[in-house]
Amino acid sequence: MKKMRAARLVEPQKMVCEDANFYEPVKGQVVVKNHMAAICGSDLHQVFFTRRGPKDFPGLPGWPGHEGVGEVIESHDENVKVGERVLTIPGGGFQRGFADYQTLPSSWCLQLPDYDGPEEDLLMAQQFGTTIFALRRGNMDFIGKTVAILGQGSAGMFFAWLAKRFGAEKVIVSDLSLARLEQSASFGADISVLGDPDGKGIREAVLDSSSGRGADIVIEAVGRKETIKQAIDIAGYRSNVVFFGLPDTNRDIPFNYAQFFMKQIQMYGVVDAQGEEDLKSFYTALDWIARREIDVTKMVSHRLPLESIDQALVLAHERDEDALKVTLTF
Repeated sequence: MKKMRAARLVEPQKMVCEDANFYEPVKGQVVVKNHMAAICGSDLHQVFFTRRGPKDFPGLPGWPGHEGVGEVIESHDENVKVGERVLTIPGGGFQRGFADYQTLPSSWCLQLPDYDGPEEDLLMAQQFGTTIFALRRGNMDFIGKTVAILGQGSAGMFFAWLAKRFGAEKVIVSDLSLARLEQSASFGADISVLGDPDGKGIREAVLDSSSGRGADIVIEAVGRKETIKQAIDIAGYRSNVVFFGLPDTNRDIPFNYAQFFMKQIQMYGVVDAQGEEDLKSFYTALDWIARREIDVTKMVSHRLPLESIDQALVLAHERDEDALKVTLTF
């Protein structure tokens, strides 16, 4: 059986790069030789706040990587040709992108458009596509509204850009990283606030900017209990709250139900963008990047080889060295 290098979660908070068996494709699947993969905030939750028991270790080779670009080297689908360069957006059961090769259904491979910039830019379309999907699901009116976004990882920055594109009057963002906040303005943020455990800073900024009304739309892009509670706290009357951040726990998270009820908040969670029937959100993301409607050239701050997977994850998690988006090369 063929071998490949792959990252594996061998214990909570620890991944290593080792030789692993190659996943043999079946009908309808393709094999992609990875050129590059990106670390997502949800990967960090899976690794550092894992809900796995002892019997679940080690994890599957390549898991939980799901943001990648590469070249098709074997195809069992007549509609996908060997040699095509693709963005890989694998869903459940196939999120194994932290490896030399991915074997996945062809439907989760999107051919890259013509683009004279680096392939790394197009890699950003995976995360970008999930944020487009999240807002399409809500069908919200952004025109003239005050929008608050908790978290300024790549997803939070994409939400800021989308809010402005869709007509928001004021976009207020918060994060614990000064480096990320410094980037936020280039993605549309009008006000950037350094986060705090009680959410005092973001609350004051939202109330000051909305004449005390609160935010019309709140997007939680962290997944921590603190920011989940803050999202409801800063939301205004008859507002909308979007929960995008992958929860870091399976336990109940208490929140002020009376506050939610009296404000008449509408809220929803978003996951599984790869289940979108036509994958239009991801195609739109690729198109906007390729046509340079959005500038993603400064989003990636660190590039490490696959062998340094553990270092790369710690870097992204701890935000050391002013880390923004961290990618892996093969």
